[in-house]
Amino acid sequence: MGPIRATITALILLVLGPAVAAQSTGQTVRHHRVTEAAPTSPELAQAEDAIEKQDYATAEPLLQKVVAADAANYLAWFDLGFVNNALGKSQESIAAYRKSVAAKPDVFESNLNLGLVLAKTGEPDAEQFLRAATALRPTAHIDEGHARAWLSLAHVLESSKPEEALAAYRQAATLAPKGIEPHLSAGQLLEKQNHFADAVLEYKQALAIDPTSSDALTGLANIDMRGQRWADAEEDLHKLVTLHPNDAAAHMQLGRVLATAGHDEDAIQELQAAIKLAPSDIAARRDLADLCAATKKFTLAEAQYRELLATSPNDAESHHGLGKVLMKENKYSEAQQEFLAAVKLKPDFGAAYGDLAAAAIENKNYELAIKAADARARFLPEIPVSYFLRASAYDHLRDYKHAAENYHKFLEVANGQYPDQEWQARHRLITIEPKK
Repeated sequence: MGPIRATITALILLVLGPAVAAQSTGQTVRHHRVTEAAPTSPELAQAEDAIEKQDYATAEPLLQKVVAADAANYLAWFDLGFVNNALGKSQESIAAYRKSVAAKPDVFESNLNLGLVLAKTGEPDAEQFLRAATALRPTAHIDEGHARAWLSLAHVLESSKPEEALAAYRQAATLAPKGIEPHLSAGQLLEKQNHFADAVLEYKQALAIDPTSSDALTGLANIDMRGQRWADAEEDLHKLVTLHPNDAAAHMQLGRVLATAGHDEDAIQELQAAIKLAPSDIAARRDLADLCAATKKFTLAEAQYRELLATSPNDAESHHGLGKVLMKENKYSEAQQEFLAAVKLKPDFGAAYGDLAAAAIENKNYELAIKAADARARFLPEIPVSYFLRASAYDHLRDYKHAAENYHKFLEVANGQYPDQEWQARHRLITIEPKK
């Protein structure tokens, strides 16, 4: 009779994080028969042959027949648990694995698989069976099996018992000294706890094992960014994009760091690289649009905002961003339409109302300018520019009373910050106010 097939990889992928899962791909755990194994049967042999061929639909009824005839056959229950999990029947898989463990509690693989499927479905007793697995002897690859049990247990414990999870990661690292998974996972947990120095040590241990680990480099970069150590973060991310030139997220993060450090041209290049690799990445495209606008590359900024709106036409922020760029390009009529779209989509968008007032003044739409300035005041504190825009609009409409009121308010708060407009306001008041 051949071995029991206990393909753990798929289960581990469902329990562990992406960094760990990537390292587990292709590995399996096999439970070999021992002398006290349950009696064999033709149906069990046929079922295991079907499992070997991944023909789970054929294996399931054969295994059901075996356990109906022999409810204590832990091997058949074990195989049935694996088959049901492969067929997406989580609850049936759990029930079968429970039967296998009940029939023979001291089998490492049964406890491990049951714990993994319970963890996948969020059942609280996953911890119980994974702990049991750490104390049992695997039928093969003993240290590797125990490392997996400790690693899986650590992931289950992270949210409820983080200190015990860290201890479990250390056990896994000791048992699998060439594996980076325990160090990466411990680093991520320590980072969540704001224990950054300890997290850095874990990430560096991961890099000592695998210098090309994108997860470890990303972890170090994240910690450097949180500490505003931009030069160190830049160094980490440069290594990352050199090792993984097709990693769009790495290019995007490097672009953000470079922008923060004031290296605008290099930042733009990195963000463009990110978008080329991931054209649908809205965050990268928005960062590029905003950076181009801030660095007065208005043509490029306009193109990026239009790309954003082609994908998300109801994005008020993109309409607002495009409108501001169009204002810089003296395309006031188009800008006004974008600001109108922004406030229609987001009626409490105070900043967009302020920009709409400015565009409306340029377009000589004075009534709209006043309405927009008043709308802005409902959501944001008044600022000197708002008073001046409102005063200018009333002045053009020859409503000198309201124009004078707003010129006076503007002068009260301008405090020399707007010398040209202050000079204009004083001279207009001389003209429009009745002489006393």
